[in-house]
Amino acid sequence: METDVTESISFYKVWAWLEVRKKPVAWCAAILVALGLFIWFLIWQHDEKEIAAGQALSGVLLAQNTTRSNLSGAYLKLASTYSDSSAGPRALLLAAGSLFIEGQYDQAKTQFDRFRREYGDNPMVGEALLGIAACLDAQGKTDEAIAAYGDLVQRHPGQSVIPQAKFALARLFEAQNKPEPARNLFEDVYRSNPYDSLGSEAGMRLEELRMKYPALFPTAPSPTNNMPITLEKP
Repeated sequence: METDVTESISFYKVWAWLEVRKKPVAWCAAILVALGLFIWFLIWQHDEKEIAAGQALSGVLLAQNTTRSNLSGAYLKLASTYSDSSAGPRALLLAAGSLFIEGQYDQAKTQFDRFRREYGDNPMVGEALLGIAACLDAQGKTDEAIAAYGDLVQRHPGQSVIPQAKFALARLFEAQNKPEPARNLFEDVYRSNPYDSLGSEAGMRLEELRMKYPALFPTAPSPTNNMPITLEKP
């Protein structure tokens, strides 16, 4: 009985407190509800924007199969419109790649640089760094291209584009009559990708180097070489 009385007193105390502070409590409740709705709206809006961005990007990708008219412009527009969605950085990379294919290497490099600045933590940053080096390479800026490829290989070893960067770097070293570093890089590419097209090409380049510089490829001794020969007694 005493417990019931105590609970009743506590209830009326809380009720009296709420009556006195009815307006502040109502405001707090309203604010919490509004905040919850706002957070829900942001999540919904983000999901809707991701869907819209994905659909827009798919539309441009489909158009790529039928026309190459101003594709880079369409991708750049998408990259700006949906910069805060997952489609934004992909569109920016595609824009840079389209500019590269069109031979507009300066503009392509500008967009690859933009990706590096704005999306430095993105998993696709390796593609942008490779693109920067490729633009320098295509413009005949060999020393800068070597530095860019080398920086990518040294500082981002986990990127999926490392074999392509090593192959390009080896090709430039070979053109500069530096066969030893070229051989080392071609061997790395061949060992890591022996069954794909890049690995096969690296293997062929190694054979060409072997023909031109046989001293760089010492032949391992045969297991029977330098071993004493013993004759069985009859």
